[in-house]
Amino acid sequence: METQSQVAVRRGLKLSGPVRGVLVFALLYLFLVGVKLLESGIEGLGSGFTDTLFQGVSNPLAGLFVGILATVLVQSSSVTTSTIVGLVGTGVLPVAQAVPMIMGANIGTTVTNTIVSLGHIRQSEEFKRAFTAATMHDFFNIIAVAVLLPLELMTRAISGLARLITETIAGGVGGGSFDSPIKGAVKWGASWIEDLLGWVNSDKVAAAFLLIIGVALIFLTLTFITKNMRVLVADRIERSLNAALSKSGTVGIIVGLLVTMAVQSSSITTSILIPLVASGILLVRNAYPITLGANIGTTVTALLAALGTGAIDGLTIAVTHTVFNVLGILLIYPWKKIRYLPVTLAGKLADIAIRRKSLAVGYTLTMFVAIPLAGILILR
Repeated sequence: METQSQVAVRRGLKLSGPVRGVLVFALLYLFLVGVKLLESGIEGLGSGFTDTLFQGVSNPLAGLFVGILATVLVQSSSVTTSTIVGLVGTGVLPVAQAVPMIMGANIGTTVTNTIVSLGHIRQSEEFKRAFTAATMHDFFNIIAVAVLLPLELMTRAISGLARLITETIAGGVGGGSFDSPIKGAVKWGASWIEDLLGWVNSDKVAAAFLLIIGVALIFLTLTFITKNMRVLVADRIERSLNAALSKSGTVGIIVGLLVTMAVQSSSITTSILIPLVASGILLVRNAYPITLGANIGTTVTALLAALGTGAIDGLTIAVTHTVFNVLGILLIYPWKKIRYLPVTLAGKLADIAIRRKSLAVGYTLTMFVAIPLAGILILR
């Protein structure tokens, strides 16, 4: 005879809706802390190297690879673009050389949600949805760069439009900044864990610990987030959410834009989408426009940084980033025949990845580290 406690363990504890909701929010917080620790760990291991990346780059393809690798190393396109804005604003980096770097930052920023998707690698169906949701962002940005970078190099159309916008508005703007309470709360939790590693004498060793803790938190929290969200979100709510986003992709783009502006991180926005898609609560195609909105929202930090510098060139390169992301959406999303091309390509890659899961890890390392690093060494 089983005892009541044994039955409870076997069947799983029946949590009430409100308790499960609090648990999901707590897990989401720990998940974001894990993402932040991952970023801090990678940034710590790459510190010193990124400072030299932007120097003496004249080849546009090398500049593109610099933007990718720098963003991977600091785990934030906002940090990369704000650094580029500062360099352009002080005259160290010409606008023409900075444009490919800005475009590379767009590709590099997708590495975080690609890494997060690997947390579902043990469950094939969940992993397929998660990996598709992550890599569709990769493919969208790669297609946008493949079309718009040659156009910019031949005509200077994107930076020219950005300069026109800058000169039109520059006289009536001043510096400004804002803090995201969500980002601040996540940073507080991550800082608390970082303080616990104060006994470590080596910065590199501390960074390695942060990387390990961050990855562990991501994997553990994703497991429980997916299970609890599946139970918490009723089928009716799930259908309503997907129906609302299916009717108008514009709604999803606006949601992605506003959420990313609020948290000041496209990585946070897109990483939160991964467990939603993995659990089946949000369809991949409905998550797609949210990632596009996040692309625009992530440019806000650099715009604010540029407004603070007061330099026309600095503001021009920040506006170039925004114009590039808007044009990328206009290039692909309005046209039904190619609208979901990035999703289709991501789905095909995910089909391969679930058959040979080591290829998913190989893709991430090759796409975001090996190719950019080799490109910089060869072309620089």
